[in-house]
Amino acid sequence: MNKEKSTIVLFSGELDKAIAAFIIANGAAAYDHEVTIFFTFWGLNALRKDESVFVKKGWLERMFAKMMPRGANKLGLSRMNFGGIGPQMIKHVMKKHNALSLPQLIELAREQGVKLVACTMTMDLLGLQKEELLDGIEYAGVAAYLGDAADAKVNLFI
Repeated sequence: MNKEKSTIVLFSGELDKAIAAFIIANGAAAYDHEVTIFFTFWGLNALRKDESVFVKKGWLERMFAKMMPRGANKLGLSRMNFGGIGPQMIKHVMKKHNALSLPQLIELAREQGVKLVACTMTMDLLGLQKEELLDGIEYAGVAAYLGDAADAKVNLFI
């Protein structure tokens, strides 16, 4: 019997939206769905490594790298960011309620076999290289995502 399939396009690089995407993905995986999260544009920031990785880049690509948050721990909120205080408040409340942090949700998704796919076209546009993203993720273009989405009952855009 074939598994149900779900896909999520994570376009947003905002903490609250990334948390929502991973909560949905982990819930679907727990219900034995095959889940794909396709990271494009600002959503790719959730997959960036926390530490700086030296890779050769042009001037424009270096500027993008400096302006974008590096990793799941650095994402801002979509509302009430308050210069970075908002994300700290959300993280505090989540910890108080024993909710998993975004890095923990990402790790849980990986353990459950959620397919994390970085959009190669967006990586080219923003000057991101594989070495700057988390190890063990997949790389593909929109055609690969559409192949997964065509077979899925649930397709979300966040």
